[in-house]
Amino acid sequence: MTRRDIVLDKIHFRHDPKWSGRLGPADGSGPLLCVACVIEMIDSEDIALVRKSFALSSISGVLRGSPGALRELLLQDDRASLRFIASLLGMLHKVEDQATQENVDQVLVQLLLELQCELSYRFVLDEIYEQLRVQLSVKGFLPTFNFLGNLVEAVPNVAHSLVTKYVPLLERLCSALFYPDETLKASVLYVWLKLLGTAGGSAAQSLPTAIRDRVCILLLQTLANASSPQLIKNCVGLLWLLLQLKGTVSVLMSSNTDQIMSHENQNIHTDNDLSQDQEQQSPDQCPLPLMLKKLLMSGDETLQATSARCIASILVHSQCSAHFIKADVTEFLFDRLASCQNEMLLWSVYSCLMLLTGDPLFFSQCHSVYGIDSIVRSLKEALQLTNSEVPKQGLLLLTEILERQPPSERLFPSGSGFEAVSEAVLGGVCYSCLLVATQAANAASALFRRNHQSRPVQYRKIEGLIEAITSRFSELPLPSPARRRSSRSLKKSDPNSRASRSEGFLLQSLVCFQAACRLAEECSSEPGMKENTFTAPSKHRNAQDSLESLCECLLHCCDSVWIPIVITMSEHAPNAHILQYFYSILSFQFTLVPSVMPVFANKLASSGFYRLPLEHKGLLCAGNRHPYLNTSCCGFLQKLSTCLLYQSDPASVSCLHDVEEVENLLLYNLPSLCCHLSNWPTLLCESPGLQLCDYKGPRATQYCLVIILHLALQQGDRLLPDQTVFSSVTWLLHSVQAQGSCALPRSALRSALYLLARTQDKSPDLDGASLNCISKALSSRQSFPSLYIHHPALLHFIWRYPDLAEKYGPLVLELWLTKQAQHRDTERTGESHADETQDQEPDTETMELLTLIEKYPAVILTLLDMVCTREATLSRRALEVLEILIRGQRDYEADLCADLRPALLQALQRLSVENMGHGLGRGPTAQAVNSLPLVLKLLCAMQASDLPSSSTYSKMDGVHFKLLYHVSNIAGRLKPTDTESLLPALSYLYCCLSLSPAHCTDRAVSVLLSNSGLMDQLQTLLSSSSSSAPSACPPSALLCCSHLLLSSLITLQRVHSAQVPKSVSWSLDTVVQRLLVRKRNTDNLLLVSYLRLLQALLDADLSSAVVRLTTGPGLVGSKPLGVEDGALYPLGSRGAQCLSTALSGLLLQKHELLLRASVNCLSSLLGFLQRKSPATETYVACKPWSRFLIYCLLSSGESTRLHPVTLRLITILLKHGSTSVLWEPDLLQLMEAVERRGREVLSEEAALALRLLLSQIQSSALHSQLTGDQERRVRSMIETLGPKTPSESCSPSLPSNVLRVGDVSICLSDFTVEEGGCFLAN
Repeated sequence: MTRRDIVLDKIHFRHDPKWSGRLGPADGSGPLLCVACVIEMIDSEDIALVRKSFALSSISGVLRGSPGALRELLLQDDRASLRFIASLLGMLHKVEDQATQENVDQVLVQLLLELQCELSYRFVLDEIYEQLRVQLSVKGFLPTFNFLGNLVEAVPNVAHSLVTKYVPLLERLCSALFYPDETLKASVLYVWLKLLGTAGGSAAQSLPTAIRDRVCILLLQTLANASSPQLIKNCVGLLWLLLQLKGTVSVLMSSNTDQIMSHENQNIHTDNDLSQDQEQQSPDQCPLPLMLKKLLMSGDETLQATSARCIASILVHSQCSAHFIKADVTEFLFDRLASCQNEMLLWSVYSCLMLLTGDPLFFSQCHSVYGIDSIVRSLKEALQLTNSEVPKQGLLLLTEILERQPPSERLFPSGSGFEAVSEAVLGGVCYSCLLVATQAANAASALFRRNHQSRPVQYRKIEGLIEAITSRFSELPLPSPARRRSSRSLKKSDPNSRASRSEGFLLQSLVCFQAACRLAEECSSEPGMKENTFTAPSKHRNAQDSLESLCECLLHCCDSVWIPIVITMSEHAPNAHILQYFYSILSFQFTLVPSVMPVFANKLASSGFYRLPLEHKGLLCAGNRHPYLNTSCCGFLQKLSTCLLYQSDPASVSCLHDVEEVENLLLYNLPSLCCHLSNWPTLLCESPGLQLCDYKGPRATQYCLVIILHLALQQGDRLLPDQTVFSSVTWLLHSVQAQGSCALPRSALRSALYLLARTQDKSPDLDGASLNCISKALSSRQSFPSLYIHHPALLHFIWRYPDLAEKYGPLVLELWLTKQAQHRDTERTGESHADETQDQEPDTETMELLTLIEKYPAVILTLLDMVCTREATLSRRALEVLEILIRGQRDYEADLCADLRPALLQALQRLSVENMGHGLGRGPTAQAVNSLPLVLKLLCAMQASDLPSSSTYSKMDGVHFKLLYHVSNIAGRLKPTDTESLLPALSYLYCCLSLSPAHCTDRAVSVLLSNSGLMDQLQTLLSSSSSSAPSACPPSALLCCSHLLLSSLITLQRVHSAQVPKSVSWSLDTVVQRLLVRKRNTDNLLLVSYLRLLQALLDADLSSAVVRLTTGPGLVGSKPLGVEDGALYPLGSRGAQCLSTALSGLLLQKHELLLRASVNCLSSLLGFLQRKSPATETYVACKPWSRFLIYCLLSSGESTRLHPVTLRLITILLKHGSTSVLWEPDLLQLMEAVERRGREVLSEEAALALRLLLSQIQSSALHSQLTGDQERRVRSMIETLGPKTPSESCSPSLPSNVLRVGDVSICLSDFTVEEGGCFLAN
């Protein structure tokens, strides 16, 4: 035999050449193989084992290197192949060298795989069976069993033949397990492992039941006594395979110690130690749990993992959990969790424990309490692993324990335990795998149960979990338009797709959020959970770890993140389960943070959250589908509607009744309302007939639809077109009345009225029958205010139809003004609002009323009637509207005031008649007291708004004269303390005189001067102002009106030379003293009125029949009077100087009216002095103070330098020969300022004042000092200013006729910076 050829030379010559062949390349360079030689070598006892091993190795190499070569040789005769196999089997059984055994084993398996012959397989099995049968002992069958196991693994068909056709051989394999050698047992179990685990377990399914049961019992016996690692490993592996077979679990778990002993006694080689150990076991105890528990205690993590998997398999296939719990297996499983980092072991233990949680004994024996810490520690380790299945399984176990833990047994008595679990769950939420995060959210849902909360409740940890879940939403893929289209075409998406995982996470997150909301609601109702006993009460409100903080967090997350993400995810394919929890969460928000619910409800309703749930109900709940979603939607709609209704008028009893009524209607009818919005008009137009219950039935459903349409439209969500709503509601009212009933439920009628009002603009006018129907429906309710809704559309609807306006117009206006006043009172901040109507723009509600008046002018008379007849608050509000209307004039008739005056005259006449005999202010009715000042104020407003060109001012007769007559009589009869009425009365009289041309006021002046009551009233007011007691002094506004009225009377009395039956006394020295010394403590407007009255008196040379002046030593000195004092009496020389000094000081003020009044008064003073005492005139005009005054004014900037008052002051001083005005720098500075800024920037009044100044320069002594260039410069500027028209110097130059300062009306024509003598020219 050569090194390469596989032949035996000394015997090869006698073998037939057909059993030989060259292997390898075709050129014949390969080795020579003789099958006959190999067989003889194997069978021969004379051949050394080394040579046999070499031959086998060569054969193995041939089988690997030249596939098919040996097969061609052997298939020439089947007997040859069987002989070769038999020789190898014999050698396998006889040889004792392990290496040779492995070599033979390998060649046999390779040979059988090469032959692929069923005959060879059967021959091998027959030979093995025959060997086992004839041998009394299986002592030498270890290599055979190993070979059989390898063969079964390599050739799956052998496994199937073995279990179906060689049952006796299987029985022999079972009997072999009685042999005490553990190595042999391990090899036998190896055969069973390969037999049951090959070909996907198909052979195991064909295993005879008796053999299977016997294997089970023998396996338990073997495992109970096993000590070698390999045997234990094979036992556990076979146990795991057996547990996968149907019916084996019951056999394994029902096998007790007696059964194992009976089988063991059949073995003559029974181990005595095993018998003694089994005698110590109780007869009714199942040994398998104890065996598996023992494996859990081993140090081999693979065995521990397999043991846990076996336990899980047993629990899956049978109800045997109690056996393991009683055997304390649970505790050992928890111990493994606490000290393990192996992925497979962790997953197996998690699975096993999860199955054990299904037994109540698990919780009753407090295993959950014992193991919760181990679970938490293991979860923290598992979350560090890359295999996401492990933490997912751990979180699933935690979820099961949290869900099934009995409420009586607390898992977290202290806050530290809850914190640890919440941190573990938080780690799962933040895990990179979304499936793990989904399971963590599920665990958080269970953790949020009330019985799991520690004391104190860890609100901050709960809040942290909610925020972490919310933050994961940013990772969810939002559906793109293309994906939306594709998703519509697919009925069901792939559960493993990213979109499906995202949807699953969203659903589980919603469940978790709902659990958090429910927990917050439960905690709020239990004081012990709501507040932490160990926290000071003062810190509860602002504490971060508080229930309030949690509720606010839930609302914020819901509003900012959850609502947008759910709406976006549900746009293309609404998910009923997601929407169910979503609407439930929204419902919870109404009870968690009640203080902000009105704002939240308005935001939801205005964002389409009436349409959304209704569409989802119609899409997903029709035909009794998804009842839980239907319930959730109905609950949300009911709470939203209740909140919106309640906030409309929370203090009203009728509101509470409406809320209860609407709750019942929605409660009984919303669940059945599962149709599309397009079907609502049909429902509204049905005739359901009579119904017995107000809250149930088709008619109640119609009422429910009307209410929902109303509430949605109120927030801007039009569920149906306006024309459809208008016609449907009108038809509904007809239908109800056609059944003989006009009375709808108040809430439904209120909604119907609102819908008609809001949808009227796009709908045709109602006919007579419809109007009659609506009127009857409204009349069916005794209280119209209970049907009122504060919306401008209702105003327009009622006033659009004369029949409704006549009956309900005044009432709806009254309700509008009342609600408006309530809103204004709510918004006030406590600051003064005296000038609110004057200085601020009208509010939106007032503008709505003005728009209504523009369309329906009859509203004006209704408002006027309210001013005269309603209570104070409503009258004042109506007055404000009319005042704004009159001031604005808007687009109404040109002479609106002329239309109002007759009505106001009637009101004044009625008030005069009602109070005749009592005296106004002494015994009138309460209503008259409230109405009179308002009517007078309205008269003042009308007067201030009349155009100067109005015919009112062209003649003082007719209605206007009658009004003046009645007002003067009323003013004369009022108490001096009745400021509220007296002030507008005097203001009205003053404006009548000042706004009318002088030639038209003769009768008016005579009437007023002949009214002794009025003159006494003025005397009382003037006398009271001189009182030293502040309480006796009249209000400054009233004094101001008195002074202004007297100034006009003085001026016009001189014009018309009217008779003065009764004059008024006034202390001149008191006035001068006030202007000189007490001006800082005097109101600016009162100072203005003093100056205006002084101006009128000075123009009359202090000698007027209207006002009788008194003086004192402080002005005229002691008697006898000097020449100057006598000429200037009652002012006197000293008084003139004091007055001029006071006026100079007032000219330095910044008050516009005060400046104008001061310069005009100074002009009148100098004119008076010029006429009475030229020496005093010169002294006053040329005193040094005047120079200082001019310097201050010209140094205060160009706005002051070119002010009409400054220009007029310089003109006056030049006119009266003052030397205080210099060409340079004073006049030159003025001219340069004008040339620099240009003529265009000057107002008309300033241009007129400048022209007068330049003219005065030309006619004054200063003109002789001018150079030729300077004179030309003055003439050029006069030409630039243009010629002066006659009317320009005497007409008012301010933009308005009357200025309202508080309740005082100021005629601006009285304060025009005018040329001396111009006013008298009128």
